[in-house]
Amino acid sequence: MTVNTLHRPTHRDALVHLEAAFERGDMVTIFGRCTVDYDGRATSELGPGDRLVVLKPDGSILVHTDEKRTPVNWQPPGCTHSASVRDGRLRVRSTRTSPDERLDVHFERVEQCSAYAVNDRSDLELVGSEEDLRQHILSDPDILEPGFEPLETERQSDAGAIDIFGEDADGVPVVVELKRRRVGPSAASQLRRYVDALHREFGDDEPIRGVLVAPSVTERAADMLDREGLEFVALDPETGEPPVEEDDGEAEASEEANDGDGGGDA
Repeated sequence: MTVNTLHRPTHRDALVHLEAAFERGDMVTIFGRCTVDYDGRATSELGPGDRLVVLKPDGSILVHTDEKRTPVNWQPPGCTHSASVRDGRLRVRSTRTSPDERLDVHFERVEQCSAYAVNDRSDLELVGSEEDLRQHILSDPDILEPGFEPLETERQSDAGAIDIFGEDADGVPVVVELKRRRVGPSAASQLRRYVDALHREFGDDEPIRGVLVAPSVTERAADMLDREGLEFVALDPETGEPPVEEDDGEAEASEEANDGDGGGDA
């Protein structure tokens, strides 16, 4: 990979550097003191500050401060990048037409400007996801329990989308909630909401089972499942088999951090 970097360039030198990088389709990073103006579906202004700006060949732009992992301003892929010098300052502009939006970054001072000839065509392969767990069950329903028959995936209810909906060997409706890692009480609460939603749809007299599938659950989650009349099946998302026993001394305090999957993987 080729990297071209300017340290404390003049605005004119930075402009020439950026125009060549945009022409080549490079990824660009600029660090310096700047203001940011956005005009589009709303209007915003960000006062002077030291910030990192990332411009990608796909048309996206990210403006980062020294706090948090998310940018304070951004534009999605599909935008057009351009640069100019206006009123003695370097201006980097990102525009798109649908919807009509414009993001301007005005640099008072540029500390560093780098262009990277990046070639990354590898696709991210996520192993051990909830989708892996779903496919294991759909291809071999008996790993959930003998006689289980999947009928729908992402079945809509007034509580949200149910991961797998099916019937057991006796024809009783079964709600299956999938989690890719050890979970706590909130996963049990989520399953309870799905079961309640189907009771409202089918009628309170209709028996409906709820099954939580995950590698493991905390003691609090297990207690809640038992109280609510819900069930748990331990499966490893990667292998589709019961996981190796976890250390009994695993800290309960970690359960909330591991229980934030919501309805699916991020």
